[in-house]
Amino acid sequence: MLTTLAIANYRSLRSLTLPLGRLNLITGANGSGKSNLYRALRLLAETAHGGVVSALAREGGLPSTLWAGPERISRRMLRGEVLVQGGPRQEPVALKLGFAGDDFGYAIDLGFPPPPDPPTATAFSLDPEIKREAIWAGPFLRSSNVMVDRNGALAKVKEGRSWRVVAKHLNKFESMFTQLADPERAPEVLTMREMIRGWRFYDHFRSDRDAPARLPQLGTRTPVLSHDGGDLAAAWQTIREIGDAAALEGAVEDAFPGASVSVEVNDGRFGLVFKQHGLLRPLSASEWSDGTLRYLLWIAALHTPRPPSLMVLNEPETSLHPDLLPALARLIGKAATKSQLWVISHASRLIAALEDLPICHAIALEKELSQTRIIGQRELDEPAWHWPER
Repeated sequence: MLTTLAIANYRSLRSLTLPLGRLNLITGANGSGKSNLYRALRLLAETAHGGVVSALAREGGLPSTLWAGPERISRRMLRGEVLVQGGPRQEPVALKLGFAGDDFGYAIDLGFPPPPDPPTATAFSLDPEIKREAIWAGPFLRSSNVMVDRNGALAKVKEGRSWRVVAKHLNKFESMFTQLADPERAPEVLTMREMIRGWRFYDHFRSDRDAPARLPQLGTRTPVLSHDGGDLAAAWQTIREIGDAAALEGAVEDAFPGASVSVEVNDGRFGLVFKQHGLLRPLSASEWSDGTLRYLLWIAALHTPRPPSLMVLNEPETSLHPDLLPALARLIGKAATKSQLWVISHASRLIAALEDLPICHAIALEKELSQTRIIGQRELDEPAWHWPER
């Protein structure tokens, strides 16, 4: 389980260090930085898939994603005694992302490349470079607990009290997860990469008329529901066969009393039908309301037979009737006993139901001088965190 998330200079997240729990509820007004926090976590996950630089490019490049305010904000600026203004830069431009748990931690530092010499030497002079990466043991970085250290193109691994250089010419536009994940040379890198690759993000399932989940699909065993929900029927049948079928049926009963869901298979194509009290025939997925479809997708996602270490749900209340939100909160609470969960929500009824759960760790965000901060968190409340130095 992650215990700390740290972000520096990403959009409105100028400097944010969050303590984490088993079930993390992220709330705040529109524009407070919830979406930036979600996107920063997705960007961090891209390091393990080799796409962190291309993900930044899709957001407009490093200049568009960096904190746009002054390098330092004084107390007089916060009190409104002086104008908010910049000054001579004291530190190099850096976008930093990192996390830590009780066992391991990881951090990455991205910055601008030096000017090419000659100027025509490359057409990719705006691509960010990975300046530093580090993996360490324990909840925060210290010089004594670093296990893998990458500085520019050079990477080394700790062996006892000495270091072993494992690479001298790493591509500066690729994470060490892409280039060093080897069970012999750097087993710590491989372990960390596979852990991050196991994170799951669910963001706005489609429920329109042509949504993949409404159409019969060729089915294979599906322990993990896809991000678009197109394999819903196959995932449902997989849970029935190798997962907790009783909990699956209980979740349907909790949200839709008297209803049941079954899987129909025709020539290898799987489809779900919804049986409801008072109807003479079951309803196919093409006939369901958007809310019914979305809720069944959440049931399948949260009852996965292969729980991930981290699952992130972005605004799961979308298209759901408010009366379904308490049942959704109970569903999320049960899933949080097997996976660490993040829930980003605007819905007051869902927020209230989740906050009633003993394991819920609520994080409310606000903006102060355009920078995102945690409501009620003072400097001494932040978890211990140290970034690798360039």
